[in-house]
Amino acid sequence: MSDAWDQKEMPFTEHLRELRARLLVAIATVGLVAVILFWPSQFAIMWMVHTYFHGITLHAFSPADVIFTEFKFSLIGGLVFGLPMVFYQIWMFVVPAVHPRTRRMVYGFIAPSFLLACAGIAFAHFLVIPHVVAALLAITDAVATPTFGVGQTIGFLLILLALFALIFQTPVVLVGLARLGIVSGAWLARYRRHALFAMAVAAGIAAPDGNPLTMALLAAPMYVLYEASIWIVLVLEKSWRRTDQTA
Repeated sequence: MSDAWDQKEMPFTEHLRELRARLLVAIATVGLVAVILFWPSQFAIMWMVHTYFHGITLHAFSPADVIFTEFKFSLIGGLVFGLPMVFYQIWMFVVPAVHPRTRRMVYGFIAPSFLLACAGIAFAHFLVIPHVVAALLAITDAVATPTFGVGQTIGFLLILLALFALIFQTPVVLVGLARLGIVSGAWLARYRRHALFAMAVAAGIAAPDGNPLTMALLAAPMYVLYEASIWIVLVLEKSWRRTDQTA
């Protein structure tokens, strides 16, 4: 492949104008989606409460509590569903300065990243959240009468869902770092014990109830994904070496 590639030359002021225009499009997209989701957000919140907190009534501690919760929920929804447009605008701004090989790598990561995020949300929905909520309710019932605020409760659920969507990006991140030459399969394998220890510590800190099973539910997927990343990188490194030799 030739070293000459299509870098886009333009004055600095033109870059600023293009950046402003793309930011406005991204922000407008997120805002529009948030507005559309504001009315349905109340039904989504009720579904989440019914799904994860069977028979528990949430309480509003101020007149605006529910409105603020629905606004936050719809804003997060707008950000999530508007992310493709946000990423597209960012990418179109930086792509002229990105080497074609790096562009192909980014394009190849889009579908796996989306599927892994969905897998992480599904894992949290079916395994983690029901167990964590049950454990927290058992601890609460032992010493107090549960009275949960709608804002704090929905925020707690959204954080857990987002956390696992990010945790499941581990293979994408490690493969990307390996492709850029920052890490290698051998390096990841050499430090797997250190990674396991770091994951166990992180799970112990993040587990809201201190239950060993909850810690395991947090740490296990991280380590499984780390091990899977090692094998993926080792396999891909062979094809990368062939590609680099023929480039």
